[in-house]
Amino acid sequence: MAQSALTETTDLAADARVAAAKGLPLVVLYSRDDCSWCDKVRREHLGPLSRDPAAQAVVRELHMDRATPLLDFAGRRTTSADFSKQMRAQFAPTVMFHGPDGAALAESIVGFRLADFYAAYLERAIEEARARLQTRK
Repeated sequence: MAQSALTETTDLAADARVAAAKGLPLVVLYSRDDCSWCDKVRREHLGPLSRDPAAQAVVRELHMDRATPLLDFAGRRTTSADFSKQMRAQFAPTVMFHGPDGAALAESIVGFRLADFYAAYLERAIEEARARLQTRK
């Protein structure tokens, strides 16, 4: 397994507040340890995005196959595995775009479809999420 270049979330409410303070969506990679496609998304797309000072999103990772203690968007205690089920993240990788309250701001990207176009799908979803955030102000 490749070393994760993403910050693993343990407090979605806090991560959402950080994103909201910057006027940005919270992008969460729902991943599994045995998922080579997750490594590819992390390494080629979300890792570089998370390190870009001009990034248009705050990026975190949530492991669907771990029982990592987690605070959800409402500050309730749960685990990463249970929260993934609650969010209906069934397949890895799934990338979701959340607002300050946890609401979806763009359609999730499930799987690693059409690798040549993945960056475009990601960019379009982030733009849509940012636009939705702006209309909520």
